[in-house]
Amino acid sequence: MSLGFGTRARIGHLYPSGGLCDFEVQLMAPEGVQFVTTRMPFSRTSLESDTAVVAEVEKHAGLLATAAVELIAMNCTAASMAVGADAINARILAATGIRSVTTTDAVLAALAACGAKRIALLTPYPAEVVEMESAFLARAGIEIVSEISDPQSTPVEQGMLPPEHWAALANRVDLADADAFLISCAGIQLAPVIGAIEARGKPVVTSNQALLWHCLRTLGLADRPRGYGALLAGAFD
Repeated sequence: MSLGFGTRARIGHLYPSGGLCDFEVQLMAPEGVQFVTTRMPFSRTSLESDTAVVAEVEKHAGLLATAAVELIAMNCTAASMAVGADAINARILAATGIRSVTTTDAVLAALAACGAKRIALLTPYPAEVVEMESAFLARAGIEIVSEISDPQSTPVEQGMLPPEHWAALANRVDLADADAFLISCAGIQLAPVIGAIEARGKPVVTSNQALLWHCLRTLGLADRPRGYGALLAGAFD
């Protein structure tokens, strides 16, 4: 007999309003783990939007709290790097009494689990966001040894590109000197092609994959879904 949604865990999901890929975490999630989503205003891909998206995070997290969630996941990689994961988590906890994680927490934990100090980076971001993320990762002791981006103006444009688009772009990235391959953005379709990208021989960390992995670990759930890369399958636990 199959388990119903939320019978094992219910996770609140804060996600940019223009994004189209909030389905990815639920697609990869183990049976009985449910993500319920509340949107945060975000319609343009820019550093200004990244900092503005959490302006009313307390209000949006409060909506999730009414669904009796056990954990809140703020899922926007660039925004949580730009604003700061600790600050966002503290605001959510103060407003709701519910612990939270961000995509930044997840990505850093995933790279640490992989032992990655030197990474290749693929993003759909404009130059200003790539520069911010590169500087953030450098402060965290992570060196970007190769990088490629395909800038998209809006989260809708990002989300409408098929997984194969990103897989083809990933094949152009030099992985020779990288410990791992970070594909950064919760708003692009990647779940079906993580394994194919990883076949090049380096661990692949994606925003939605890492967030799910981090949520499962935070909640003490032993499930490690297969088919979405070595990280989520538990190879580095």
